[in-house]
Amino acid sequence: MIKNKQHKINHPIKRLILLCIGLSVMAFGVAFSIKAALGTSPISSVPYVTSVISGLSVGTTTIIMNFLFVLIQIVILRKRYDWFQLLQFPSAIVFGTMIDVAEKVLQNVLFYNYFQQWILCAIGIFLVALGISIEVVAGLVTTAGEGVVLAICKVAPVKFSNMKVLFDITLVCISVLLSFIFLWHLDGVREGTLAAAVCVGLITKLTNKPIKMLGDILLKS
Repeated sequence: MIKNKQHKINHPIKRLILLCIGLSVMAFGVAFSIKAALGTSPISSVPYVTSVISGLSVGTTTIIMNFLFVLIQIVILRKRYDWFQLLQFPSAIVFGTMIDVAEKVLQNVLFYNYFQQWILCAIGIFLVALGISIEVVAGLVTTAGEGVVLAICKVAPVKFSNMKVLFDITLVCISVLLSFIFLWHLDGVREGTLAAAVCVGLITKLTNKPIKMLGDILLKS
C-alpha cells in the first residue's frame, strides 16, 4: 500500500518495469484462479461474472471496472485527489491485457479432480500475493481497487483494514447478485474466493520482506 505522495521518483524506468512485472504476475494469478474453477478472488469476482454475462473477456471487464474505480476516487476526493494516481489508467490496461494473455497461455492446462483444482487455485492465490508485493516495491501507484479504499479512508473515520474487508465483501455480494439475476445460478464465487480473501493478505506479509530486499538491490544498482 502506498500512502505517501511521491512525485519525484528515483529510478522511474526500473520502477515502471517492476510495476509491469507485478501486474503481470497478478494477472497470471487471476488466470490460474479462473482455470481452477473454484471461484476467483474478491477483487476479480465482479469482472469475471460480468465477463460471463456480457461475453467480453475478463481482461476487458477488469479494465472497465478499474477505470470506474479511478473515477470513483476522483468523485470522493475531488480537490484532494492526487493526480499522479491517474497512472492507474495505464496500469489497468496493462493488468487487463495481461489477464487475457495469461488465460491464453493457460488454456491447455487441464485438471482431472478436485485436488488438482485446489493446486491451481493455490498457485493463483500465491501469484496474486507475490504480484502485490512487487507492485508495492515499485512504489509508483496503488491498484485502482485499493485506491478506492484509501479514498474512503481519507474522508471517513475508518481503518484501512476494516474498509478493505467491507470493500471485498461488497464486491462478492455484487457478484452473487449479478450471477443470480443474469445467469440464474452462482458463478465465480466459491470456496476458492474465501481462500483468496483469507490467504492473499497473509502470503503478502510473508513475501513483502524478501521482495523489498530484492527491489532495494535493483533500485540501488
